[in-house]
Amino acid sequence: MAFTNDQLCRIYNRTNGHCHICHCQLSYSNYGRHGSRGSWHVDHSRPRALGGTNHGNNLYAACIPCNLAKGTCNTRTARDWNGNTRAPYSWQKLKAMRETNTAGGALIGAGFGLLIGGPIGALVVGFIGGAIGNDSSPKV
Repeated sequence: MAFTNDQLCRIYNRTNGHCHICHCQLSYSNYGRHGSRGSWHVDHSRPRALGGTNHGNNLYAACIPCNLAKGTCNTRTARDWNGNTRAPYSWQKLKAMRETNTAGGALIGAGFGLLIGGPIGALVVGFIGGAIGNDSSPKV
């Protein structure tokens, strides 16, 4: 199936430009270029041979070696080969998680700081908690 540039962009951004199987970085401009660094295909999570469709929720970016090795296997099985249990998060999801973790860490830190050192403790420990929350966010 031929994909439009808009469809390819959505599929690529769905995993923040990473292979959904092995999580390696892909290059948007190397779509379908076998042998090029970061080359990728559109992979059907549920293979068409097993009843999968071309619907957007079934399409993921996958590096060419992973896509070819996967064949008609289940996506869960292919991800297990690489020790992964899920597809990489999109950049929008990563940003939202980072903001939530930062805010939560800052609030918890400020609460402890207030108990221990008053308003100045709340400020200092809140800042540290926010930094820890931001750092604990997923990277991919």
